[in-house]
Amino acid sequence: MAAPATVSARRFGSLAWGIPLALGTLFGFYAGFLRRTGEAVSWWDVLYGVVAGIVFTAVAYGLGRIQGALPRELRAAAYGGLCGLAVGFLHSLTGASVIRSTGMGLIFAFVMGAVSFYVFYVRE
Repeated sequence: MAAPATVSARRFGSLAWGIPLALGTLFGFYAGFLRRTGEAVSWWDVLYGVVAGIVFTAVAYGLGRIQGALPRELRAAAYGGLCGLAVGFLHSLTGASVIRSTGMGLIFAFVMGAVSFYVFYVRE
């Protein structure tokens, strides 16, 4: 009788680029949507969303590639920073002040960092 097949890490390799790509696509669509100022969508809004999505995807993919080499505290801080930067940037596109956007980004960074640390601490 043959031994049961084990699930290899290679089988889930597509998640390494799939999750950042999905998040970057959503981020880009939302950034392009927020940039339009109540008018019809222009090509500049679409280009802005595409560039914002590509940058977010690249940063999220890079963080995902190096996360295994980071200790859990630094990994949680990195994910908190990524979330805080993204939320602060999106909030600034609504026309909010720099201080309010920074405050929102810091709040989300702290919450995401704390939740990430808890998840990493429990799983290790």
